[in-house]
Amino acid sequence: MNSTQNVCQVAVNEEIIQLVVYIPTFILGVPFNLIALFFFWFKIKRRTESVIYMSNLALADILLLLSLPFKMYYSSSRKWPFHMAFCSFVESLYFVNMYGSIFFISAISVDRYLAIIHPLRARVYRSPRNSGLVCLAIWMFIWLGSIPIYNFHDSPGSNGSIICFHKFSDKSWNFWLIAYVEFFGFVTPLAIVVFCSFSIIRKLLQKQIPVAREHQTVDSCVRIVTANLVVFIFCFAPTHLGILLQFLVRRDIIGEHLCSTRQNISLFIQTAMCLANVNCCLDAICYYFIAKEFRDQGLRTRKSLLSVFTLNETSV
Repeated sequence: MNSTQNVCQVAVNEEIIQLVVYIPTFILGVPFNLIALFFFWFKIKRRTESVIYMSNLALADILLLLSLPFKMYYSSSRKWPFHMAFCSFVESLYFVNMYGSIFFISAISVDRYLAIIHPLRARVYRSPRNSGLVCLAIWMFIWLGSIPIYNFHDSPGSNGSIICFHKFSDKSWNFWLIAYVEFFGFVTPLAIVVFCSFSIIRKLLQKQIPVAREHQTVDSCVRIVTANLVVFIFCFAPTHLGILLQFLVRRDIIGEHLCSTRQNISLFIQTAMCLANVNCCLDAICYYFIAKEFRDQGLRTRKSLLSVFTLNETSV
């Protein structure tokens, strides 16, 4: 297995990919998410379930954005001036953000599902306290899950230099580890988000709404759910497909004697990871358009429905 990989040197121009994606992501994502956190923490008087989940999602996005300057510096200079442990920490921020975003979006979907599909049960299960406990559990789970990253890097290069970012050793491509990451980190959350989204959309479209203003509100809610689902799939599906393909390459199941296949898969996974980072900007843009959509309509109709999706104006 290793002999094939040694012969086939996979060369991917990471610098171009990262500069094209990371620079605008960082420039736009940092102010957008800081503004979102400012409003969530200081301008919103009521801590609703939606506010709690969205503020934690914005915090996860900021953690990733803080890692981008280090990744761009290393990509352009190929030198890591810090300790290897700091490299692993910075890299862990990527996975903390990605899986934090996945789980927070899943929690938001379940929260909306309970409120709209099972309103009576929602009175029992939905509360700011319970939402806070869910967020705490997610943070603990993803930080504990990032610990193995510190043991997954290859040894230093031939000249003693530190090889940082995505240079994982073969032991990180263990079958059970990849299966765990794919199933619990993406497939299960995807199933939850898809099920909740389609259930909510079907329920909203089945409602008999005689007032045109309220019909516009329901249409807005449908657009929000649809947009969230599309962003979820767009940002996270390619990365997990890339992880699966890279696992198959590492095990010589595909591309054993084809360097071009290995190079294409390596390029694909690097591009997919960049797309996942774009989620930081898309989340913040969603916050803005959600608030703008409902403020333009005047938030005086169907407040119980609107509060599930955004910030109730009476709370500001």
